[in-house]
Amino acid sequence: MAIKKILIANRGEIALRIHRAAHEMGIKTVAVHSTADEMAMHVRLADEAICIGPPSAKDSYLNIPAIISAAEISHADAIHPGYGFLSENEKFAEIVEAHDIKWIGPKPEHINTMGDKVRAKVTAGNLGLPLVPGSPGALSSVEEAKRLADEIGYPVLIKAASGGGGRGMKVVDDPANLENLMQQASTEAEAAFGDPTVYMEKYLANPRHIEFQVFGDGKGNAVHLGERDCSLQRRHQKVFEEAPSPAITEKQRADMGATIVKAMQDMQYRGAGTIEFLYENGEFYFIEMNTRIQVEHPVTEAVTGFDLVREQIRIADGEPLSFTQDDVKLTGHAIECRINAEHPETFAPSPGKVIGYHPPGGMHVRTDSALYHGYQVPPYYDSMIAKLIVYGSNRENCLRRLNRALGEFVIEGMHTTIPLHQKLLENEDVQAGNYDIKWLEKWLAEQNQAD
Repeated sequence: MAIKKILIANRGEIALRIHRAAHEMGIKTVAVHSTADEMAMHVRLADEAICIGPPSAKDSYLNIPAIISAAEISHADAIHPGYGFLSENEKFAEIVEAHDIKWIGPKPEHINTMGDKVRAKVTAGNLGLPLVPGSPGALSSVEEAKRLADEIGYPVLIKAASGGGGRGMKVVDDPANLENLMQQASTEAEAAFGDPTVYMEKYLANPRHIEFQVFGDGKGNAVHLGERDCSLQRRHQKVFEEAPSPAITEKQRADMGATIVKAMQDMQYRGAGTIEFLYENGEFYFIEMNTRIQVEHPVTEAVTGFDLVREQIRIADGEPLSFTQDDVKLTGHAIECRINAEHPETFAPSPGKVIGYHPPGGMHVRTDSALYHGYQVPPYYDSMIAKLIVYGSNRENCLRRLNRALGEFVIEGMHTTIPLHQKLLENEDVQAGNYDIKWLEKWLAEQNQAD
């Protein structure tokens, strides 16, 4: 039975993105929202809207019983979780499927496997993906950690098995500090994720962050849609993403892509996923897999021409992949800037009422945002309020178009990070694509010293 009505278990620009894809497919939508999002754009546009709780995410967007109740009341036959919130919660996926509702996402067992970084690393190794040298699983003792660190060579990185965002992560340069930093990482991991488990990896000095977009139909067919370079990061949060990466060759893309596709075929992976790597000195090292659509998926859409959300919905409906690997051709260059409601220098949150809004236009300029004139940006959720995606025939043209588009972008009533992106485009390293995952924080520190 074809999907007729999708409940969107998310908010903001991704909820609007899902709504638009569904409507273009002739599918009705149900928006669920907190009381803080009563006037949100996706709530206003959806065919039905149901309030599921107060502003706090744990009482609304993370409230599984309320979301399932909303699906049953509205007779939704599918749920799309977007990204964040419950998108990588295997228990939610299992509950959705147990209620005979289609889950627009990967199989729950794959969410479970890849959600635990230790298990994900073991699985990736078994599937033939290249790994960062490190512990084969969770560290069981300080003695084991010391022995491994001596084998791998310092510096090493202690990481939380659950979660991310830099929490529960410690760099150890000196053997004398290993025990103390390992305990700190474990304590942070337990506080942040309820799981004190940590593992060890070789610390790479100046890697890039390169990720491959994958799709599978759950029946053994899989493809990759090229890579994205997400190396410009602040506090482990991506700021600026581009496709293709200016750092890798067509042969490297083809070789790594083939390895990834075989891994996804062997897993019988279903839906959208992203395999993330650190890349240094010509070598890829698996770090994690995100079992959902990514914030930065539009740059892949721009260079491939495929609608990734539409493909997610098709696959959840039991359809095979609508294209083969031979159909995937990367053309031109695309860059996405994440626009946050934050001060562009201090990064202090800046929610408020939108008193002026003008997204940029013109050829190959896309703005994914749920903002509108008069909208009150709430203080309760992630600060990202827009994504500016620009495409060009090559990277130089793309950068010029992006600079022009940023100059046209007007969001009044709050501070935004638009000026940060404008300054970044003035930098020679960014213009040349010569940066790694540590570049942005070093550059920001230099800007602060200069001021």
